[in-house]
Amino acid sequence: MRFSSRLSAVVVAVFALALPVAAQHADEKKGEVLVTPPDIKWVDAPPSLPKGAKVAVLEGDPTKQGPFVMRAKMPDGYKIAPHTHPKDERVTVLSGTLYLGMGAKYDEKEGTALPAGSYARTPPGMKHFGWTKGETVIQINGEGPWAIDYLDPKDDPRQAK
Repeated sequence: MRFSSRLSAVVVAVFALALPVAAQHADEKKGEVLVTPPDIKWVDAPPSLPKGAKVAVLEGDPTKQGPFVMRAKMPDGYKIAPHTHPKDERVTVLSGTLYLGMGAKYDEKEGTALPAGSYARTPPGMKHFGWTKGETVIQINGEGPWAIDYLDPKDDPRQAK
């Protein structure tokens, strides 16, 4: 009986603590973000990425401090030269196949295939590169400002004349 009474007291205490949290979430409708496929506005990727990709920002602003969620749509055979990011980059593959390789040299023998449903995280400063097989859509979750720093300045599309 004694164990049962203690267990009941714990259950009641946990439930009582959860009530204010549940009520708080019900009142926080102002911060909701709901995006359906027709709502997604694809635009040309920023000049820091090779031509041919499209991006759509779903939440936040990748150019400013704070959390953001954006998607990138890349054509078949799209390549991104070895680069780093100053902050964690979290990528979920939504469709197609993203190949991700680690290191300072672009070498497709070193890549790992990430089919739809895959997830990858690269920490700040991790040297990596990528390419696609089939049209590929990824979702990037991160903390802004988002930036890409190419290891070889000649690979930076912003340097193209």
